[in-house]
Parts: sequence; C-alpha cells; structure tokens
Amino acid sequence: MAVPPRDGSVGRTNTVMAKLSTIGDLLMLQLVFLVLGFGIITLFPAAFALQRVLPDAISQDRPRLLRRYFKEFGWAMRRFWLTGFGLYAGGVLLAFGLSFWAYSGGAARVFALAVLIPLTGMILGLYLSGLAVLPDAPETATMKTVFRSANLFLLRRPIPVAGGVVVLLTWFALASQVPTLLVVGSGLVPGLTAYWLSRVRREKSSEDVSI
Repeated sequence: MAVPPRDGSVGRTNTVMAKLSTIGDLLMLQLVFLVLGFGIITLFPAAFALQRVLPDAISQDRPRLLRRYFKEFGWAMRRFWLTGFGLYAGGVLLAFGLSFWAYSGGAARVFALAVLIPLTGMILGLYLSGLAVLPDAPETATMKTVFRSANLFLLRRPIPVAGGVVVLLTWFALASQVPTLLVVGSGLVPGLTAYWLSRVRREKSSEDVSI
C-alpha cells in the first residue's frame, strides 16, 4: 500500500498545476483576443471583454471562460464599438504625430514633443484606469459612466497609474524591437497591468476600512 509523501510535494505539485492552468487560460484568452480584435472596430471591445474575464482567469473561481468572454465581447460591442473606433483612430493619429515630430527638426519639434509626450502618458493612464474599473462596471454601464469612474480612479491613484504607464511604454518599446511579443502580450500586458492597479486600489481600500 502506497504511503502519501509527507514532505509537501503533493501541495507543491497542486500549486504548480494551478499556476500552469492559470497561464494556459490566460494564453487562451490572448489567442481569442487576437482573433476577435483583428478588425478595427472590434479591437477595443475585444480588449474590454478580456478585462472583464481576466479576474476569473487569474482566480480560477469560475469555469467556462470562453463562453463568458464571448458574452462580454457581445456586451462590449453593443455599448462601446463607436468609442473603440474613436480610440483606434486617435491612437493612430497620436502615434503618427509622435513619429513625425521625433524625426523633425527645429524649435517646433521641441514644442510639439513637449505637448504630445505628456498627452500620450495622460491618455494611456486614463485607458489603464478605464480597464481597471471595467470588471466592476454594471451591465448597464455606458461610456460616460466608465469614463467618470476611470477619471476618479486616476485622480485617486496617480502614482500607481503612472507606474503602469511606464510599464506599458517599456513593453511597447520592447515589442517594437521584437514584434512576436505582440502575439503573446498585446492584450495581456495592458490587461494584467490594469488588473494590478485594481488590486492596489482594493488593498488600499481595505486598509482604510480597517483603520
């Protein structure tokens, strides 16, 4: 009769399997995000849907992630497709402006970059804040209510959000040199960064309540 090991190896094995299951679910969601977000109009609704199911993928509390992801994608498409298109168009114009002035000369270059770089950071911070509040947004949420919650989140947690922007910009810089990183993390890196920001907010709130 086999005697169960007493050195904790079973517990370690279960922990490793749980982490591998989480990684597998995250990569599966990333793959579905790539497929659904391939179109211009569907890109940001796919990112919003990913953010809504990301806490469940990490906690492993709720099964059937794909079914929920498709449900959340339909919800995001109905409510945010026009906003998503505006974000896509604005992102393209902003990236073009940064690229144009970065390779230009003269005093106008300095002035333009002095305006565009902080503007980019502020927009990325607001976007990360929007992702951070999306999992708790009600089914009746609109872009106006999400924007209001994201703006409040940004005002309350400026330093963590600034750190998230630095992480995101660093990742974009790496992805520009190694494009395959976009396949692995184009949805997960912003999503996990925003998830970390939301966790920071919850931990801070818990401390405030205990005090």
